[in-house]
Amino acid sequence: MNRMEPLRKIEAGVLEVAYFEAGPADGPPVLLMHGFPYDIHTYAEVAPMLADQGCRVIVPYLRGYGATRFLSEATPRSGEQAALGADLLALLDALKIDRAVLAGYDWGGRAACVVAALWPERCAGLVSLNSYNIQNIAKAMEPDTPANEHSLWYQYYFHSERGRAGLEKDRKALTKLLWKLWSPTWKFDDATFERSAAAFDHPDFVDVVIQSYRHRFGLVPGDPAYADIERRLAVQPTITVPAITFDGIDDGVRPPADASAHAHRFSGPRSHRLVPGAGHNLPQEAPRTFADAVLELVPALRGKNPQ
Repeated sequence: MNRMEPLRKIEAGVLEVAYFEAGPADGPPVLLMHGFPYDIHTYAEVAPMLADQGCRVIVPYLRGYGATRFLSEATPRSGEQAALGADLLALLDALKIDRAVLAGYDWGGRAACVVAALWPERCAGLVSLNSYNIQNIAKAMEPDTPANEHSLWYQYYFHSERGRAGLEKDRKALTKLLWKLWSPTWKFDDATFERSAAAFDHPDFVDVVIQSYRHRFGLVPGDPAYADIERRLAVQPTITVPAITFDGIDDGVRPPADASAHAHRFSGPRSHRLVPGAGHNLPQEAPRTFADAVLELVPALRGKNPQ
C-alpha cells in the first residue's frame, strides 16, 4: 500500500509542519488539505496524478495530526477555523509560495476557503467539498432539520466531557465509525484505515478536535491570536477566486445541494458538481474526479484562464 513518505518539515507560524511533497520544485504549486478524521493519505492517489502533470504537490498534516507539532507548549491547542486558515497562510509564507491552487474537504477545505476568502491574492483557484465551508458561528445555535441534526451527533457528543473521554479512550473505534457513516458506499479495508489512524495518536489530537467542535458552536473562546481573523470571517466574506465545488451524493455529514445553495458566497467563476457513489472523503473515494478538478484550475498559475 502506498505510503506518503518521506516527510519534510518546516517551521511555519506556531507549528513545525510535516508535509509530503511530490512533483517538480518549479511546477505550479498545489496544496492538498485533509480533514477530520483523516490524514494526508487521503491524497495517496491524487498526489501522483498531479505530480505526473508537472505540479508541485504539497500535502501537510494539520495541527494535531501526524508529525506536525506545536513549537511552544504555551500555544492554545485550538482547532478553530481561523487557526486552520492562519496555519495554511503561514505554510505558504514559509515555503515562499506566492500563489497556489488550494484544494480540500472538511477541516482542510475550510482552511482553503478561509485563505481564498481573506487572502485571494494567494489563491489561484479553490477546490472545496461542501462548497462554502466557512462557519457562521453567530448562527450556530439555529436548529437544522431533524435529519441533519441526527448526522451531527458526534459534534454534540464532543461538547460534553463524556465525549472528550470517549475520544481519548478509543479514538480508533470512534473515527472508524465516522468513516463508515460518512462514506457509506466506500468499501475501505482495515489496512487503509490503519494507515491514516496512526496520525490520530498525536498528543494534541484530542484537545484540538474538542476545541474545534466546541468553538464552532460558540461554547468556548478562541485563541486570542486569531480574534481578528475570526472577526473577518464572521461577516461571511465572499470568495472571489475561481472555484470548483463538490458534493458527494452519499455524503453522510452534509446532504448534497445544488449550486444555488451557496451561490451568493461566490462572486468569481464557479462550477458546482455532484458526484454519484461518493461520500464525505471525496479525494480518496473519487481521486480522478478530484485531481481533474485541480488540474482545471492550474492554468491560472501560468497566467491563463481556467477552462
